[in-house]
Amino acid sequence: MTDQTASLDWRATDHGAVPVSTRFDDPYYSLNGGLAETRHVFLAGNDLPARFTGDFHIAELGFGTGLNLLTTWAAWDAAKPAGHLTFTSFEAYPMAPADMARALAAFPEVAPFADTLLANWTPGAGPTQLTDTLTLHVITGDARQTLPAWNGRANAWFLDGFSPAKNPALWEPALLRAVHAHTVPGGTAATYSAAGHVRKSLTDAGFTVTRIPGFGRKRHMTRATT
Repeated sequence: MTDQTASLDWRATDHGAVPVSTRFDDPYYSLNGGLAETRHVFLAGNDLPARFTGDFHIAELGFGTGLNLLTTWAAWDAAKPAGHLTFTSFEAYPMAPADMARALAAFPEVAPFADTLLANWTPGAGPTQLTDTLTLHVITGDARQTLPAWNGRANAWFLDGFSPAKNPALWEPALLRAVHAHTVPGGTAATYSAAGHVRKSLTDAGFTVTRIPGFGRKRHMTRATT
């Protein structure tokens, strides 16, 4: 296992075995249910799928297991909007496909989408056409370098790095300024974190920031708009 590959432990929960990063000592998704968390924080937090009209671009900090992509894909498939969905994720330590498969087996609701993902994408693959209306691009490396150099702009951001206390690099003010610079006018961002310094950095970057009810045991989360 190289330094650029996710290093994992597995923690038993009522929802099955949850992968935990040994590098950051943090689980990849909520121990109380990853699918529900994604729907609450990243879909509802960005007013999705209501905004799925025409071509739409979602960008994400932290690809992890791919669960956010799959949950979004299922919502896009159900909504059947006209247009094309592009999903760009910035990931420093991609998870091995076998570990992704083990993690995603806990979510039978999105199993058909997971099967397609695992059959067609591997770390470092570049842009991957998953369906006629969905393109995935996972950009590997340190987002502090790769995001500022990116030439895209997103309609919505999923800010899903590990906890700010454990992985401060993905919550640095300079990186959140880059997020704002790569967001279209009227775009949004959402994160499970309600940490004061995260909200301040988003505000200083140019977002209008709102604290809203969080998922599970978290009282609050953050929504940001341009």
